[in-house]
Amino acid sequence: MSESSLSGQKRPRCGENTVPATAMAPPMTTTNQGCPIPFSDASDSLKGEHSRGPVLLQDQILREKLTHFDHERIPERVVHARGAGAHGYFESYADHSDLTSAQFLSQPRLRTPVFVRFSTVQGSRGSSDTVRDIRGFATKFYTTQGNWDLVGNNAPVFFIQDAIKFPDFVHALKGNPQNDIPTGSSAHDSFWDFVSLSPESTHAVFWAMSDRGIPKSFAHMQGFGVHTFRFINQAGVSVFVKFHWTPVQTGVCSLLWDEALKVAGADPDFHRRSLFENIEAGAYPEFELGVQVFNEDLIRVPASGPDDSVLIDLLDPTKLVPTELVPIRPLGKMVLDKNPDNFFAETEQVAFCTAHRIPGIDFSNDPLLQGRLFSYTDTQITRLGGPNFHEIPINRPKCATVNNFQRDGFHRQVVDKGQANYEPNSLGGPLKHEAPQLDEQMSTTAPAVTPPMVTPMETAPSVLTGEMPAFVKNLLVRAKPRGFQDHYSQPRLFYQSFSIPEKKHLESAFTFELSKVTRPWIVQRAVDKMLAPVDLALAEAVAAQLGIKVTPPTAAVPTLTPQASLSQMSYLPKRPVGRKIGILVRDGSRASQVKDIQTFASKNQITALTLGPKRITYTADDDSEIVTDASEEALPSFMFDAVCIPACQSPVQDSVTRIFIKQAFKHLKPIVILQDPTETLQALGLPADEGILIAPEFSAVSDAFIKALCQHRVWSRQPKAEEIDA
Repeated sequence: MSESSLSGQKRPRCGENTVPATAMAPPMTTTNQGCPIPFSDASDSLKGEHSRGPVLLQDQILREKLTHFDHERIPERVVHARGAGAHGYFESYADHSDLTSAQFLSQPRLRTPVFVRFSTVQGSRGSSDTVRDIRGFATKFYTTQGNWDLVGNNAPVFFIQDAIKFPDFVHALKGNPQNDIPTGSSAHDSFWDFVSLSPESTHAVFWAMSDRGIPKSFAHMQGFGVHTFRFINQAGVSVFVKFHWTPVQTGVCSLLWDEALKVAGADPDFHRRSLFENIEAGAYPEFELGVQVFNEDLIRVPASGPDDSVLIDLLDPTKLVPTELVPIRPLGKMVLDKNPDNFFAETEQVAFCTAHRIPGIDFSNDPLLQGRLFSYTDTQITRLGGPNFHEIPINRPKCATVNNFQRDGFHRQVVDKGQANYEPNSLGGPLKHEAPQLDEQMSTTAPAVTPPMVTPMETAPSVLTGEMPAFVKNLLVRAKPRGFQDHYSQPRLFYQSFSIPEKKHLESAFTFELSKVTRPWIVQRAVDKMLAPVDLALAEAVAAQLGIKVTPPTAAVPTLTPQASLSQMSYLPKRPVGRKIGILVRDGSRASQVKDIQTFASKNQITALTLGPKRITYTADDDSEIVTDASEEALPSFMFDAVCIPACQSPVQDSVTRIFIKQAFKHLKPIVILQDPTETLQALGLPADEGILIAPEFSAVSDAFIKALCQHRVWSRQPKAEEIDA
């Protein structure tokens, strides 16, 4: 990222000519009806009598321009309002027709176009990218059988079990209705009031308060379908599946909380900019899609404690099945290789819906999923101006034909032909034969119609294990199944699977969020009813920092075996692809070392930017020029993954540079010093550690630098870093 990117335009380097050699005449503009507008008429309204006369209502150019401008905005999404999108393709690894009749998964190396939208949940379009929040991960597959939308999050579980509670959850999560404060944050009374009164929210709250709630970028996070779906193959055999997206190259990494706060202030568009600029630079984000496959919807998992096993109900969206118990079967890889041409037309108008499915993919009886099947379509009708939102270009299927008898409505674009707008009919168009006598009549009164070969839209029979379906008992019920009533064993599993730094970060997140809650009984209830049943030591640590005492839980909670797959440490990258390093230069910097670092970065697909106290051209030790990409103040250290300091007579005299390096140390970034480090470290008051790589030349530490970048942070430094004032 360079300073030029902050304005969205490429800025010339020092000394470059800012005026193009040949000025090109702008193209002729027109009205929306195609009428040409002379350049002389584009900047002034039509007036009566003379240039100081009244503006005339007959000026159709003025009226059209203002009218369109007045109606440019559409309602933003109720949730997931702030996001970024990208085009790409999905490529199947193999023939998966043993699982599903979905054609895009039945042919190896078949590429299917996709559009992906990443987003935050709580904040409005104007909020910041790096707030603590669950992230949306929605993918539209433009398959030959129609569009399939996989609408998920970067957490495999959700806050509620039933869609009937979704309006309440979102109302509690959003800002106070009196003043709409806060925006883009869950650190307020109503959110914690709701979740502390809803034990089912505990697991998802732990995910949000973990490092997963502040991902490093969209490319550094996993994605999940959250719900259990079904695959159905051509033979009609059905299995349950859970969808998983896993980054291929970047690993799963997060920001530190202090870092996230500073990034939000320096660049609120940090995640959106990162996605856009990486794609423009050819560093395409890649994700592998896989599924966990289940033959039953109830799973028994061994446990210790009050029970020897725990029931995991696959229809419960607050539960996950660890991948160590049921491994992920890889299906294919998605590559995002093209940015939208227009944010509004594509990213803002794209309409996802869990109900958009294709043959071979079906739903389960998950009560939250069942509500989403209705709600997503319902909200698009208001947001996008009617039932024809599927005709907006970004939402149009790319399959050969769309045939049905749905007609008219706001913004209809398709011109339907023929006089039949119903089915069954004998006047042409798609036919639905519902009676034998109709078939016989058609054979003599209408030309033969050969229907296209299609895979039927299968619906799997709903057979639930463990409980008799309610309709068999001839009853209507409002109740939770037994497996839905365990709210604490899974967040306990999640927490106990963490590394030590992750546990510390979670404790700090709970402390910060609850310190923002003004009503003491809500704080007490959150600690007693959410934290203590999961881990008493965690609850006591948070309570001590909030000045309260914990009421120990009375009921014992089963303990599941910790699973490495739930820790981000299991997803560290093997290569530093996509990382960003800052090279600190000034007058007298050793030019050969700067060049060595830049060559190393290019070879390893790393972005390397030269930075100085000011954005000027510096003179190197060999009298060559070093042109800086930005100043250290415009792009602080928290915008980078590591810092390199080439040899220089006085590398840390400037106060901005001191802050830059100290913040890099505080945020656990690797630091390379290519000279005697004594002066540098003493001047900054920093202790030496394994994350400070020292050598006379960069080649001597390049391998160690790669290893440090792939570890994402110098985790052993954390106790020392907390004492640094930066």
